[in-house]
Amino acid sequence: MTHRHRGTVGGLVPALRRRLEGLGAPADPGPALPGRLRPGWATATVVGALVLVPLGRHALGWDMLWLGPPAAVALLAFARWSGLSWDELGLSRSTLARGALWGAGAAAVVGGVYLVGVLLPATRTAFVDTRYQGSALEALATALVVIPLGTVLFEEVAFRSVLWAFLARHAPAWQVMAATSGLFGLWHVLPALDSTANQAVATLGDEPAARVGIVLGTVVLTTLGGLVFAELRRRTGSLWAPVGLHWATNGLGVLFGAVATRLD
Repeated sequence: MTHRHRGTVGGLVPALRRRLEGLGAPADPGPALPGRLRPGWATATVVGALVLVPLGRHALGWDMLWLGPPAAVALLAFARWSGLSWDELGLSRSTLARGALWGAGAAAVVGGVYLVGVLLPATRTAFVDTRYQGSALEALATALVVIPLGTVLFEEVAFRSVLWAFLARHAPAWQVMAATSGLFGLWHVLPALDSTANQAVATLGDEPAARVGIVLGTVVLTTLGGLVFAELRRRTGSLWAPVGLHWATNGLGVLFGAVATRLD
């Protein structure tokens, strides 16, 4: 009994000393590494870049095929410099297979929906797009080169990788999903202004009220799409899952749009 009592008292003294020493220790500064931007400032920097890129693209006429890849690399470099790991960015080897499998499955589902939509005359008009009245090679180049490099690469790295990882350091998952999806929707405001090449959209007219409706509809739809992309990112922990679905939505849309245009 005496030996056990001494051991208990002897263990309390070092523990009490450590607790007293900890009272004077500074508060945890957060996950940012010393000498680098805090998560809040890093997040604001990424959001600022997301504002500047579309403005530069539309004001200066830059092509995202050439702007997107270096901008994506720059964002990833900034994220790594800020202390984010490949796992936080959704690019870990451990999640690659799972992400690729989910992405391929999602792409297959989209392809099936598009196929039915094009084959049915009642829904085929929604796929007809005057931009794809040219050669089949042009549609293939757009679907297999322009969209993956000029659209999917930058948008997924920006929204579901870098911005996602910074937000996840100081916000719960549902807030990360909501914020990235909302910003993803707003990202499509300017592209919505150039969407009249689609036959279904063109029938809405070119009046100011119609243009506002097109922009609002585009923002809502892309926000909802962003939520689906975000759920795939959350569920798999991999960026490759939303990449697969994103490419299928856009790339297969081009290919089936070219088919629908010829059938129409």
